[in-house]
Amino acid sequence: MMVGLANPIIKYGKTRHNIGSRYLQMVAKHYREHLKEEKKFFGYTGVVFIKNKIRLLIPNTYMNISGKSVFSMASFYRIPLNEILLIHDELDLFPGIIKFKYGIGHNGHNGLRNVINTFDKKESFPRISIGIGRPIQKKEVACFVLSPPTEQENILINRAIGKSINKITKFINLS
Repeated sequence: MMVGLANPIIKYGKTRHNIGSRYLQMVAKHYREHLKEEKKFFGYTGVVFIKNKIRLLIPNTYMNISGKSVFSMASFYRIPLNEILLIHDELDLFPGIIKFKYGIGHNGHNGLRNVINTFDKKESFPRISIGIGRPIQKKEVACFVLSPPTEQENILINRAIGKSINKITKFINLS
């Protein structure tokens, strides 16, 4: 299962905090899959075949309650946390930098924190962290993540996402 962490798409679709959603939408487009809203999973879903059948999910909940959506779909299909690739924005990386990781922890990201707490397990899981940069003033983080990236940042982020989609197969085999 692949999850692009996000806030509700209609209101926050173009913000930095919804970069996980953008990533998953680009994966769906790359594999010619149409995401559809599924209320029972509190989000948008689809299926792609990357070596195996992979379920896609973009929660349509607020970031700090993403676990509700992720857990409902994972429970329904009996997918453990260590088989869920979580895709999220990362303040500690510059725009255009993407890191593939496998481990425990949330590094202060509220969406990841909520998913981990909802599954109630200290278990390693795969993730893709997409750099959005950090505002100069720490007190501006909330406004920063809920605002759209600049045109230059969008170019860097989209280019990096495009390149990384070709590497997903390799990462999925490692996790």
